[in-house]
Amino acid sequence: MKKEVKIGITGIIALVVLFLGINFLKGVNLFSSTNKYYIQFGNAKGLSKSSNVYADGYNVGVVSDIIYDYEHPGTVLVEVTTNKDLRIPKGSSAKLDEAVLGGCTLNMLLTTNLTDAYHPGDTIPGSDTQGMMAKAASMMPQIEQIVARVDTLIATLNRLTSDPNLPMIIRNAELVSENLVRSSEELNRLLANDVPQLTTTFNRVGENAITLTDRLNSLNLQATMDSVNMTISSVHQMMDQIQSPEGTLGLLMKDPSLYNNLNHTVQSADSLVTDLKAHPKRYVHFSVFGKKN
Repeated sequence: MKKEVKIGITGIIALVVLFLGINFLKGVNLFSSTNKYYIQFGNAKGLSKSSNVYADGYNVGVVSDIIYDYEHPGTVLVEVTTNKDLRIPKGSSAKLDEAVLGGCTLNMLLTTNLTDAYHPGDTIPGSDTQGMMAKAASMMPQIEQIVARVDTLIATLNRLTSDPNLPMIIRNAELVSENLVRSSEELNRLLANDVPQLTTTFNRVGENAITLTDRLNSLNLQATMDSVNMTISSVHQMMDQIQSPEGTLGLLMKDPSLYNNLNHTVQSADSLVTDLKAHPKRYVHFSVFGKKN
């Protein structure tokens, strides 16, 4: 065999091995049957060829090509190559997850539809989800507000620490703490000594109240009430007799003739006394020898 033929065969074998090795590194198995599907996205988000395609966290294929649709701007078709045994049910979709350190991962969101599935060459809808970096960017205004508040807090702490009255404030706080400790000790002594005595006193008062209640219960209160009722009834009868016009007291209280007679008697007595003072000789006769005029 000529030397040139050997070199040519060796070069062809090297190219085949290089091609197989490159595809092996890409995750493409040339010796297994595959299917191709297309996924439509509005933004490729840095997805590159040979990126792995996952379904439920399992590697089911690779990205074989990324095609920009020039006729419909804003649309990107991602060609994926999957194992022939993978069945993609209708209603499934795909999404792109951005990594923190760059790059992007394509995840298939498979449904449980067992009656209908996509055929090789069909276009699967893709969902444009917001990646971690976009979410971090949307959080920047809030982070800026937090940083501003932290700066204000640090400035306030710096003013407090540079205040010359801070040692005095700390000393006052120590004194307050010592007073609280002493007050706590006194309260503990009070709880240990006086409170049990007060509890004993309260218990004794309660026992005396119970004894008094028992004695009150033992009294014949019904007999006492009956006696009081009889007394009240007697008083009512006496008042009825006093107010009755048939009795003496009733006549004295209600008959106006007695009042008129008494009034006339008083007036007569008053006239008699007046006349007696004016003419005493008419009523008193006195003689040394007992002789009357």
